[in-house]
Amino acid sequence: MLQYLTLLLDCPVVIAAIFICGFGGTFQYGFSVSAMTSPSAFIKQLVGEVCQDRYGVHLQEWQVSLIWSFLISIYCIGGLLGSLVAAPLVTRLGRKRCLLLNNFVTIAGAVLMLLSRTARSFEMIMVARLIYGISSGIGLSAHSIYLVECAPKRLRGMVGVTVATFASFGKFFAQLLGISEFFGTPEKWPWLLGFNGLAALLQLVTLPFLPESPRFLLLDRGDQQACETALRKLWGDKDYSTEVEEMLEEKAALEGVRSHSVLELIRNQSLRWQLLTILVGFTGLQLCGINAVYFYCFEVFRAAGIQEHQLRYAALGTGLCECLTSLACFMIIENTGKKVLMLRGYVGMSVVLILLTITIYFQEHVSWLPYCSMVLVFIFIFWFASGPAGATAPLPGELFTQQYKSAAYTIGCTISWLGLFALGMVFPIVEVSWFQVRSGSVINPHRSGSDCPLFSAETSARLLFPHISLLLRQLWALFQVQRPGDQELHSSAGRCRVSEDAHKTGGTQTHENRREGTIRDQVLNI
Repeated sequence: MLQYLTLLLDCPVVIAAIFICGFGGTFQYGFSVSAMTSPSAFIKQLVGEVCQDRYGVHLQEWQVSLIWSFLISIYCIGGLLGSLVAAPLVTRLGRKRCLLLNNFVTIAGAVLMLLSRTARSFEMIMVARLIYGISSGIGLSAHSIYLVECAPKRLRGMVGVTVATFASFGKFFAQLLGISEFFGTPEKWPWLLGFNGLAALLQLVTLPFLPESPRFLLLDRGDQQACETALRKLWGDKDYSTEVEEMLEEKAALEGVRSHSVLELIRNQSLRWQLLTILVGFTGLQLCGINAVYFYCFEVFRAAGIQEHQLRYAALGTGLCECLTSLACFMIIENTGKKVLMLRGYVGMSVVLILLTITIYFQEHVSWLPYCSMVLVFIFIFWFASGPAGATAPLPGELFTQQYKSAAYTIGCTISWLGLFALGMVFPIVEVSWFQVRSGSVINPHRSGSDCPLFSAETSARLLFPHISLLLRQLWALFQVQRPGDQELHSSAGRCRVSEDAHKTGGTQTHENRREGTIRDQVLNI
């Protein structure tokens, strides 16, 4: 480990690139994912007040929750769009220029966030979240490719892990700034949501001092002199003729071969195993159960006796645990290897999920089990951050050659965004029992495919389809046009339908509606 740290310290510009790209890259992703948790109550209040004042419509709790769900999920839609356009942008503009221009997109979203409360417009938050998503989708790909290509070959694994490290740091920093002592107040929450603009401005000012990716300069632009200059600036003033010769050999092999698209990568049978590795790795990253563990950590902390007003501070411990473990992964990845880290991480997470299922299920009957559950939450986060979280992100850059690299990153990031969107929309809709949710979803790294059970054995279509039907009815009721004179009529009809449903189902339908709204609200605040 010391030899790799010594080698990294000999490249101070690479260290600067890690921090500069980190704050403008995956830090933005982690921050945006967690930043909406703290001001959720204030934003919901704004939604209700705006609809009442502007349209004369009093929204019910489930309608506000539905709009809130869309405010959260539209970030994933933007991220998916950003991932799809990232490959051509990175190839045509270059890695550095793509990161620079992406900062203007983030700053535009931050301005909308800062003005949303003053303008009394939750629509501005919606547009800003979409812009943040597009920026994060582009930044995730460009950040990963740039760092892996700028790092010396022996340090690519270590440098690649920092992509996940800054995502973890962004989550923790959003949790920290979201407490009431900082920006978690009714007056200051727009500054919390607009903080991304400051990070983007920091990268916009500092990134021009870094060189372009040497591999991009030589393999894509054919500028050998600029490549050698960039290598000396990044790695020190030495002779890098061997590295340049290797890249020239790769360039000769790729002569006349253009950068391939995502569809061409999928059709290439010779890269089937590399593509399968990306599919399984990035799918497992989203469906490994980390989101369910973060969701139920509040319940675990409550059962352990932590006061309600201290829960947010206790949750800071989970974010700090992920940050510190990611740093530890940064130290050991070169000696241990990505395969070992991922295998060990998934096995450890599987064991912890089984134990966590048992302890949470019986914690109401045994007084000391809540403390075991709390310890298991931190152990699960440790296994996640020390394995899959850090070892998955660099995989596309190391498994594919130059002409397929952009397409591989696009596929990996697209899978991540689709998984995040599915968790944000499906998980709140499907009302599962305590046992079903606690058991989580476990990806088995031993297999060439994935084992991702979405439902336990007792969950069936009998439970699933009524909730899908309920969601469709809610969407229809929310977006259908109501005249002011019809509001009282619709309200009376709605009360009659609720009374009739309650009479038919023994009064359970109203309870289920409230319960579903609560579950949707809590899960989407992760």
